[in-house]
Amino acid sequence: MTGEELLRSRGLRVTRPRLAVLEVLAAGGHLEVDEITQRVRQRLESVSTQAVYDVLGALSRAGLSRRVEPAGSPARYEARVGDNHHHVVCRGCGEIADVDCAVGSAPCLDPVTAYGFEVDEAEVTYWGLCPNCQLRRAADD
Repeated sequence: MTGEELLRSRGLRVTRPRLAVLEVLAAGGHLEVDEITQRVRQRLESVSTQAVYDVLGALSRAGLSRRVEPAGSPARYEARVGDNHHHVVCRGCGEIADVDCAVGSAPCLDPVTAYGFEVDEAEVTYWGLCPNCQLRRAADD
């Protein structure tokens, strides 16, 4: 599906900023707003940071992007949505990688007590050191 078709399928107007942000997210990764803005500006003559925030909000609400917020880090956005995957975050450099669902299908983990909530997703964040930070640590030893 093209970016235009994706936007229309979710009832969103097709705009150049929305198409550019979708294109940036589709390239992969877990990007901060500043990174997304910089890449969008390479595609469009001008776009404000606020416009990028607005687009990301609209895309997230429409289920076309996902906001990831590791503790102590700025929010990041990704295009991988709807599959209940998790993340592993490097304590050294902040790199984030996708990890498929821990057990079975959504929510993949059931709380002992849900306090009346209907749980449909479990957000799990694994923490550790990426391969590059492991090498740096070994070199420092």
